[in-house]
Amino acid sequence: MKLPPEQEAIRARCFHPSGTFVEFPKEDVEISIPARFEKIVRLYPKRIAVKTRTKELTYEELNRAGNRFAQALLALGGESQEPVGLLFSKSTALVIAMLGTLKAGKICVPMDPALPQARLSLMLADMQARLLVTGPQSLALANRLAGPDRCLNIDDLGKNRAEENPNLLLSPDALACLFYTSGSTGLPKGVIENHRNLLYHTMTDTNDYHICAEDKLTFVASSGRDIFRSILNGAAVYPIDIRQEGFAGLGRRLMEEEITIYNSATSAFRNFASAFGGQKRFAHLRLIGVTGETVYKKDFELYQKHFFDGCVFVNRYWPNEAGSISHYLMDKTTVVTTRVVPVGYVVKGKKIQLIDKSGNQVGVGQPGEIVVTSRYLSPGYWRQPERTGAAFGVDPLDNSMRVYRTGDIGVMERDGCLVHLGRKDFQVKIRGNKVEMAAVETALLNLETVREAAVIALEDDFDNKRLVAYIVAQNVPGPTVSELRDALAASLPEYMVPSTFVFIDKLPVIGIGKVDRRALPAPDMGRPKLDVPYVAPRNMHEARLAAIWAEVLDLVKVGVLDNFFHLGGHSLAASRVIARVIQSFQLELPVKALFDSPTVADMAKVILENETKTACQKDLERLLSEVEPMSDEEAQRRVDENNSAIAYK
Repeated sequence: MKLPPEQEAIRARCFHPSGTFVEFPKEDVEISIPARFEKIVRLYPKRIAVKTRTKELTYEELNRAGNRFAQALLALGGESQEPVGLLFSKSTALVIAMLGTLKAGKICVPMDPALPQARLSLMLADMQARLLVTGPQSLALANRLAGPDRCLNIDDLGKNRAEENPNLLLSPDALACLFYTSGSTGLPKGVIENHRNLLYHTMTDTNDYHICAEDKLTFVASSGRDIFRSILNGAAVYPIDIRQEGFAGLGRRLMEEEITIYNSATSAFRNFASAFGGQKRFAHLRLIGVTGETVYKKDFELYQKHFFDGCVFVNRYWPNEAGSISHYLMDKTTVVTTRVVPVGYVVKGKKIQLIDKSGNQVGVGQPGEIVVTSRYLSPGYWRQPERTGAAFGVDPLDNSMRVYRTGDIGVMERDGCLVHLGRKDFQVKIRGNKVEMAAVETALLNLETVREAAVIALEDDFDNKRLVAYIVAQNVPGPTVSELRDALAASLPEYMVPSTFVFIDKLPVIGIGKVDRRALPAPDMGRPKLDVPYVAPRNMHEARLAAIWAEVLDLVKVGVLDNFFHLGGHSLAASRVIARVIQSFQLELPVKALFDSPTVADMAKVILENETKTACQKDLERLLSEVEPMSDEEAQRRVDENNSAIAYK
């Protein structure tokens, strides 16, 4: 479908200023990811391929490292196609491991070490991988998950291995990756991707946004797709872990490295853009891409306020099962009149229909389920044929095309612009992650202290969705919120643990006995029932911190002994808190500080120690400047006087 003139005009301006864009040819979709990558290595051997704060690799260095990894896997498991678990945080090691796994003809399965151990165990059991590869930082966790016989350290794999390309003949239909999401039963489900699909999605992104070898792309999202957009084009990829570096660290990386393309979940962008002042920054940033959650007019206004005129803002509709389906390109002249920003116009190679409950196509302006037809859809769900059959089918008019029912509801405008209205079931996106609320309810009902449970999603003042759990306790008194959070965190990832718990005597139901979710009471802003008593702030530092926490968490009051995460805090909220602490106290703190000191009292101590250290450093600098022109005897006397003064204090 041809883009409207205003969309095409924005796309025509979306180029790197170097003018070095080279179109991704359609024939490269019908090869394999290693074949395309090795073609890029020959073109750009000395260019930076991946860079973190501590390490960088050129394309020829990345290729050699990937080859050593692949040769080790082939020596261990031969050429059979099988999944390999990759337990890595965002790092150069993850890029090497994904590339090497694909070069060996295996299926790479990225696994985030920050997920609960029980969740990782379920993923490992489902994929039935014989090998789990990790680095030194997660080696102990890997051993607990898989045992020493199945667990491999990447630092040991590449030793004394050949650095030549394995040159395996891989079909574009060969399975390449498994990306795990949550399922309605509480068990994770693996979305399969083959080489052709990943190459096609990379091709459409490359040609739509003119990604070139001069570009520098962030890798902050949960999946590894941004890696392919970079290394299959000669661009550089910059892995950034927001949980570790925070929004301040993300901002510094964007500026220091002169990043040109930023991609993330909508909520991550929203919180990032809200964390700094009114001045425009990031002069080199030419494209901001968001996906995974609803984009609101206020998100677009954040882009207008904080970024330079040459930067393009793109809202993308990208279900894991179908890849990029549609996009809406915006610049500073775009006018948004509705609260929700459209997900835009269908991309090349995809067709969209909206159908009603009977399977009939609905008219313009009528809501219906979004159904995608394409040759480039996921083969289905790993080891779940029934679920695959329910969601996927063959186009009756063309057997080479497949159909995927997204479960999302949308409205098509007269000009072909798609507006996403949400899920038709109880599935939502929380901080960019797909969550089926039935899975959270199942986890709650598995707790001995819970008799009944219902979970809904509400929006906070930042337009972020949060989960609210309604609990009917098994006995009186019921469990504390602290106990519920700890129990859920043992088996669910952070984003699936509700932010708010409401205790009620019974769940409201409608005539047929189904929970009437519309009749559930609105959660109040009171302090939740925790394991610790309320203790009011005792000094200025604690009072300022408690006020920051209460504002971010939307609570009336916060006690100084309350655990931030038991109050409903999560990683993005932690980043917002640290950003405000940095601004309020004029000091530098990593997001990790809040994880290490999760109460107001603990954080106040950290700030006081930081202020004391800074004051001592300033005193030392002043003393050194005073004694520099003095003789040795005068200088020693002045130092002794200073030490005596410090001791007296």
